[in-house]
Amino acid sequence: MWKVGKRKNGHKKRTMKINANERQRNIYINGISGQKPVLPSNLEALEALAKNKLSAEAFAYIAGGAGRGQTIQNNSNDFRKWRIVPNMLRDVSVRDTSIELFGKKLNAPLLLCPIGVLELAHPEADVAVAKAAAQYEIPMIFSNQASVAMEETASLMGDAPRWFQLYWSKSNDLISSFVERAEKVNCSAIVVTLDTNILGWRTQDLDLAYLPFLQAKGIAQYTSDPVFQRLIDEETAAQDNPKRKLNYNTFLSVYQLLKNYPDSFFKNLKTQRPLKAVRTFINIFSRPSLTWEELPFLRNQTKLPILLKGILHPDDAKKAMDYGMDGIIVSNHGGRQVDGAISSIAALPEIVKAVNGKVPVLMDSGIRSGADVFKALALGAKAVCLGRPYVYGLSLAGQAGVEEVIQNLLSEFELTMALSGCKKIEEIGARNLRIQ
Repeated sequence: MWKVGKRKNGHKKRTMKINANERQRNIYINGISGQKPVLPSNLEALEALAKNKLSAEAFAYIAGGAGRGQTIQNNSNDFRKWRIVPNMLRDVSVRDTSIELFGKKLNAPLLLCPIGVLELAHPEADVAVAKAAAQYEIPMIFSNQASVAMEETASLMGDAPRWFQLYWSKSNDLISSFVERAEKVNCSAIVVTLDTNILGWRTQDLDLAYLPFLQAKGIAQYTSDPVFQRLIDEETAAQDNPKRKLNYNTFLSVYQLLKNYPDSFFKNLKTQRPLKAVRTFINIFSRPSLTWEELPFLRNQTKLPILLKGILHPDDAKKAMDYGMDGIIVSNHGGRQVDGAISSIAALPEIVKAVNGKVPVLMDSGIRSGADVFKALALGAKAVCLGRPYVYGLSLAGQAGVEEVIQNLLSEFELTMALSGCKKIEEIGARNLRIQ
């Protein structure tokens, strides 16, 4: 069903409002003429298809986790421990999946996680995701490690909501510049990812000896930033940089680097700026020394809501409020940072209790179905953030694949909500769950 509205510039826009009954009916009717959906409706089935489509390096980077992958398994297994308890004979003929978050109405309790280096999945990368998200007015959280600069991505979204994810680098000037740019492209919140101040032990990437940033992939927010360009000019090569062996693979890697970096290949070859840019990025990307005491710096940079992403301990949730943060995203980075960490869904109830309604609590890591969304909301999450499934959809069918993933997830959620006896989000609660 199309919903017609107007952009600020007066032009009409079209956004799709998902109706679960219509979604099901259209699929079955189209099936009569032999037309099947673009992607499987089971979001867990997407991973196997994406593995066959993607390069080994791309799949490892997207699907891989820390260590033996126990945290990824925990995220999945712990969702299964919660069982839905439906209520019968309630009028659910009209459903409302909308929520209000930071003063803005959203059509559904769903956001798209910030995921970097989307060019590994599809050439259109962040552009395809942005267009899909805008179709349904699902907030896209722009990744700090995007393949496309935030200005270009935002320009394609009209008035659709978008947030910006921030990795806290060693340069406060760069942080200020990123936040200022996010404000200018009308991001409505800043998400600070806390759990990647050091890169986790990601065995799949290590076994392939592959890090996409070394080929200038996933650093578009940096190369488009004036402060980062200044930092490149100030950069001097470190004396202890390991020397690479000169062979075919070395030249291939350098070729990819020169090709991926903005400007022409021959200009890049002449100036060697791509090599300097990657070296600068590696030197400033992470800030292991970051502490709570530095949060006021960010608070002074913007009036936008600030959410801390990566919170798993209730004490940290309380500290976040003490330092004036506006929200929390319960997350273990999709299992990519600490092997054997607590799952997000297991951490959620204690954090909701600690926050006690003072700020919104969102969650990610492990969402693979509409039922998972329902369970997270029943345990107190205001909304959930979807990660890998939409990237698999992107890899398989570009923008259309992302749209299919959004449609399927939200249709299943709406039906799960109705079949459990809830006609609006506020009716979903702990009474709807049991743990086994």
